Amino acid sequence: MSTVPSFEELLGSARRTAVHLELRDWYMKSDPSYIAWQAGVRDAPEDNDPEQRPWLKWVQDATGRGVAIRRARVFSVPESDYIRFEHHVSDANVKAGEQIAWLPRRQATDIALPGNDFWVFDGRLALVLHFDGDGDLAPDGGLEMTTDPAVLQLCTTAFEEVWKRAVPHADYQPS
Repeated sequence: MSTVPSFEELLGSARRTAVHLELRDWYMKSDPSYIAWQAGVRDAPEDNDPEQRPWLKWVQDATGRGVAIRRARVFSVPESDYIRFEHHVSDANVKAGEQIAWLPRRQATDIALPGNDFWVFDGRLALVLHFDGDGDLAPDGGLEMTTDPAVLQLCTTAFEEVWKRAVPHADYQPS
């Protein structure tokens, strides 16, 4: 049995902030939404409806409680197809209340970045995400929780530095 609470529980326990840093150019190439997007499907109802896409409901609930949810993405240019897909589906995230910003990797060279994507909740708990080479969560579950002060400091500092330089979602258009 996993000792890591569900993401819904983690976000539900946040009181002030939830920040997420993404560092990969590809995730879950087998994602049905990504496959449909590659085939030309845009704005499918299930991508924009909080009843069909639980993430949107969780964001609405958390931001409704006053939790600021920020996601920053560090990515290569020209963008991968997956990053273009993420940009497209992020419109619904922003509408639900999530703040998203984009930083081209070349502008992050002098930032000390952790080796993995992560979430930090209220500056007190980090959820580290471990992916395999294809962008799927690692076979062992891929989730690691920590309250280690050094990890929290690295993750928080890296996120804030990326956020300062990143372009808000509404102002960024993939090439």
